Amino acid sequence: MRNNLKILSVSLLVLGGLISCMVSCNKNKPLKETPTRGDIKISVDESYKLLIDAEISTFAFFYQNAKITADYKPEWDVISDFIKDSVQVVVANNKLTQDQEAYLREQNYFVRTVTFAKDALALIINKDNVDSLLTYNNIEGIFTGRITRWAEINPKSQLGDISVIFDHTKSGNIRYFKEKFGITGELSDDFFALNSNPEVIDFISRNKNSLGIISVNWISNPNDSLSMSFIDKICVVGVTNPGLDQSIYYRPYQGSIYQKTYPFTREVYLLSREIFTGLGSGFIAFVTGEKGQTIVLKSGLVPATMPVRIQQFAE
Repeated sequence: MRNNLKILSVSLLVLGGLISCMVSCNKNKPLKETPTRGDIKISVDESYKLLIDAEISTFAFFYQNAKITADYKPEWDVISDFIKDSVQVVVANNKLTQDQEAYLREQNYFVRTVTFAKDALALIINKDNVDSLLTYNNIEGIFTGRITRWAEINPKSQLGDISVIFDHTKSGNIRYFKEKFGITGELSDDFFALNSNPEVIDFISRNKNSLGIISVNWISNPNDSLSMSFIDKICVVGVTNPGLDQSIYYRPYQGSIYQKTYPFTREVYLLSREIFTGLGSGFIAFVTGEKGQTIVLKSGLVPATMPVRIQQFAE
């Protein structure tokens, strides 16, 4: 009888130890990733920092077991991260090339590409520059080197040589204009790269001769204090559309982005290479759903998966 009690007590100790181990081990074990739970990193084109910060913070509010960390980079680095399998989800304004997609297929990855917003590239100038209306041909002339001085656009201008300022040598912003105007070689010595869109805004605010290129997302949200502080420092250029009345100038507002009357619009994509329905898929579903698209709308961009109603007000 006494031996049986010993055996029973030893068994209970072993069982208790196993239970204790299971509890402590589970505390240290990461939660299984689901569309609303887990911990992931994504790469995002720096042009969309304000928008994606808002999307992530709202997503985390609803799903408190989800942690998404965004790494903001130039477009080239974002796509490189995706190809190298550093991240499973990226935000960019450029789709993969056929060669890039073929490479990933060889690695048994299926790339999912979803358009979630429509964006525009804003051209900005110093507030002391009176030439805030430029034709499409003016812009093309500046990029192709045909126009190099402000006086060639406006003979009354007191400004000198035009310097074009963009955010990074690996930027999707400058790639867009090179493709738009069929520029295959190097840009002229009047083009200068900085390190971010905010740096471009700051530079333009201090240099009268410069023309800046930024994503409109940095100056489009009337409810964001940072966005409004940027718009107060510079002037946004109005541009004609080559296929429309040349006496009408368009700025990158939501209506002209949606209708594509502003000539420099583009789409924003979410790219995923997830091999299961994980947190990345959940974030994509959120951003393309009603709440996520409302955030896009409030940011000043145009939602891609939600109906848009255009209202016109008399000035």
